Amino acid sequence: MPYLETVQELLEAKEGEHVQFKEAKNRFDFGEAAKCCCALANNGGGKLVFGITDKRPRSVVGSAAFDQPERTRMGLIEKLKVNVDFQLFNYERKRVLVFDVKSRPIGLPVQYDGVAWIYEGDTLKPMPEDMRRSIYEETGGDFSGTICAGATVDDLDETAIENFRAKWIEKSGKKQLATLSKQQLLHDCGAITDEGVTYAALILFGKNAAIIKYLPQAEIIFEYRSSEASGPANQREEFKVGFFACYDRVWELVNLRNDKQHYQEGFFVFDIATFNERVVREAILNAVSHRNYQFGGSIFVRQFRDRLVIESPGGLPFGITLDNILDRQLPRNRRIAEILSLCGMVERSGQGMNLMFELSVQEAKPLPDFTGTDDFFVSVTLNGLILDKAMLSVLNRISERGAELLSTEDFLVIDALYHERPLNEKMQSRLNRLIEMGIVEHIGRKKYVLARSLYAATGKTGVHTRHVGLDRDTNKELLLKHIRQNNEVGTPFKELQQVLPGLNRNQIQVLMRELKEDEKVVCKGKTSAARWFIIK
Repeated sequence: MPYLETVQELLEAKEGEHVQFKEAKNRFDFGEAAKCCCALANNGGGKLVFGITDKRPRSVVGSAAFDQPERTRMGLIEKLKVNVDFQLFNYERKRVLVFDVKSRPIGLPVQYDGVAWIYEGDTLKPMPEDMRRSIYEETGGDFSGTICAGATVDDLDETAIENFRAKWIEKSGKKQLATLSKQQLLHDCGAITDEGVTYAALILFGKNAAIIKYLPQAEIIFEYRSSEASGPANQREEFKVGFFACYDRVWELVNLRNDKQHYQEGFFVFDIATFNERVVREAILNAVSHRNYQFGGSIFVRQFRDRLVIESPGGLPFGITLDNILDRQLPRNRRIAEILSLCGMVERSGQGMNLMFELSVQEAKPLPDFTGTDDFFVSVTLNGLILDKAMLSVLNRISERGAELLSTEDFLVIDALYHERPLNEKMQSRLNRLIEMGIVEHIGRKKYVLARSLYAATGKTGVHTRHVGLDRDTNKELLLKHIRQNNEVGTPFKELQQVLPGLNRNQIQVLMRELKEDEKVVCKGKTSAARWFIIK
């Protein structure tokens, strides 16, 4: 029978980077199997065999591991994001299970629990950094700038091209662009070259038939869901056309259900849209500019009542992480980014992401949320509901002091302080400037709070008092505790400075004066011989 020949071939196969044998007579750990399959995928694909000995001469011992191989297969696919198949053999009444693992995607190592495993001979080990870097460099060339064999200018949509022309004229002020032929316009912006039509041209201007023929995954799918329930969306539209033919329609669909939120300041009532047009457009532009068009999958724009979720295939570009996403730019599709910048849709590399964060803070909404982002997909959630309307009054007062002078990091500091979140090192570096602008106050050792005048604008001066007061009371309690422990001999002032090294001499003197006025402590002696005691 054919399967006997297959098992016979396995018995004679060389164990190593493409075939691994495990006896696993009774069971085998799923995590260990996932690591093995991860390494096989990173080595170009291979087979993980259960029920055959690994030492020569090999023999079939049979394995009871993974009695539901289809379930295991689906678990491996979910964890590794790479295709896995399996075969079951009954060889001399002994069960042999073989998982067939496909090769990793071009330009992307496969990982299990954050580690990219490989086989070096028979040894399982983490992938060296130089190997990881070389894999990422496989797609280092600009895919969007390469020529699509067989595509012609006739595959490009007139409406999309004219939409681009109008925006380029508006951005540049060059009215002579209106006189250029279609071919010359596309040649001048780099969409076509003497060699032919680039993939960027198809992605931005392609007709439906051309997209289906040459780049079927280059589509945007919009869905609206009125609830979290699974099942068909309440509304769904698919756009398998060039981006310049559909980008306005995508926003129109979002804006159809774009509620207004109201807040009042004094006699005036202001409206803020749940979904900020600029933020939504920037998020979609990022997806179009940075997705990996060599991966299957589409860009999804999923709208719910209170949030928008935008997903794009390919993960973050090499070198970009969620920690440096606001500081480091590496456009995956440079030709697309260059064409979008000509017409003002992308003003400068990386600005769109910064703008999304800044506008979210300015509208007192949650920051863009990248939960769900991994090596294969980027997911960004734009939560549209205002967190605290009082914060809008704070931000209005800040704008009066020159909000145009503030950086993205400055806005993140303001947001963190208002919501009482810790500041990272980068945020801390902005504090001195914000103190000089009267936006932030320093209230103690590594303790900062928004200025009292900002809270006064919201009627929440009590919040400011709580921040300052808690810190002040805590410092007093620390001083009292130290004095109490040394009450038999008394405490010199220099020891009090050691208790609170973050405060200067004058600040500690003020605290001791207040404790003395409250009749909690007394000072005996003068100058350097003075000692502080608890009043019992």
